[in-house]
Amino acid sequence: MKRLVWNALDEAGREAALARPVQTHAVGLNEVVRRIVAEVRRHGDKALLRFTASYDRCELERLDVTPDEFKEAEAALDPTLKAAIREAAGRIDAFHRAAAPAAVAVETAPGVRVERVLRPINRVGLYVPAGSAPLPSTALMLGVPARIAGCAEVVLCSPARADGRCDPAVLYAARVVGVHRVFKLGGAQAIAAMAYGTASVPRCDKLFGPGNAWVTEAKVQVSTDPRGAAIDMPAGPSEVLVVADALAEPAFVAADLLSQAEHGLDSQVLLVSPSDALLDAVAEEVERQCAALPRAGIALGALAHSRLIRVDSVAQAIEVSNRYAPEHLILQVAEPRVWLAQVECAGSVFLGAWTPESVGDYASGSNHVLPTYGYARSHSGVSVASFQKQISVQELTPEGLRAIGPCTATLAAAEQLDAHRRAVTLRLAALDAEVSLA
Repeated sequence: MKRLVWNALDEAGREAALARPVQTHAVGLNEVVRRIVAEVRRHGDKALLRFTASYDRCELERLDVTPDEFKEAEAALDPTLKAAIREAAGRIDAFHRAAAPAAVAVETAPGVRVERVLRPINRVGLYVPAGSAPLPSTALMLGVPARIAGCAEVVLCSPARADGRCDPAVLYAARVVGVHRVFKLGGAQAIAAMAYGTASVPRCDKLFGPGNAWVTEAKVQVSTDPRGAAIDMPAGPSEVLVVADALAEPAFVAADLLSQAEHGLDSQVLLVSPSDALLDAVAEEVERQCAALPRAGIALGALAHSRLIRVDSVAQAIEVSNRYAPEHLILQVAEPRVWLAQVECAGSVFLGAWTPESVGDYASGSNHVLPTYGYARSHSGVSVASFQKQISVQELTPEGLRAIGPCTATLAAAEQLDAHRRAVTLRLAALDAEVSLA
């Protein structure tokens, strides 16, 4: 990991210090993804089967997961893992139900009732990666809020293994959260299939889930096409920023950094600290712990574009974090909750030495589908609200129209929208006429 002193950097140096890894690994990624999307739209299932054979190296006779495959997946799983999936799903459900938006009704003036009603998005598509490692936890993070929101149809895509099967833990998690249909599809082609529909894959109204650069680019492309689908957020390579003071445990900090570095070669981890001794100790711990990891090669690739940044204070470290806007922010400092009020941009925050980022990935109850690549400046993580439409409703009595009609007419006239004004004044005149007749 490269070591830097924040106050020794000029503005260009600071920009470089917080730069993310370039997502376009292949030359012309945008154009390649565009061609994949076009092929799926043009040739449907035939294109999906061809891409699956090419990219996932397996020949499929059908794209959907059969009932027998679900049964076999459940039978193959260790009972302890199945219990852990159910346990985690329960906590995710508890938090997301408590945090779900509620209908609202307010009388903004006598006789003027304004409401917000909630309606589920009808059909949603969930993407669960399974590239270097399957992610059944993502099926939980997406499936639970979709179920709470009441989506009528939930479709899930996850890449097939070389044997033509989806990961059994992903299938079991999908069943636990009530996903309706699962397809053996990965990459940009899966996103295209859910966005536009094929003979096998139903067209979805909104797509959810993280993925690699290809998946992220496909999501962006279909979301900008009026005939495509909405997306949750740009969710690309995983990242973490740790703010740690001199009292932090180096082994804990190093473990948290590596827990994100092992996600993928394009992941990024940053440690920001006012303590030179802590930075030295963590650097040694990262090297020691990484050597023992099964995915050490992947972690080392991520560490190559990661940073150790020396600042003057914890307050300055929080400023650096807000500028970076990390997907995950860990505060391993004395009295971490005191600093929470200063955090402005982060996908999810982890307070104190006993709160590893891993619990958020799996079992605390929060959601791990979060904005990356600096999008935490303007986006939030997935929640029940992500799967709902919020519709405003208003209802006026005659007294209510009398109360706010003149205000409305004045503003409409100021904007030179006379039809808007007349829609109000005609009604007010009718009410006045009724009063005169009475």
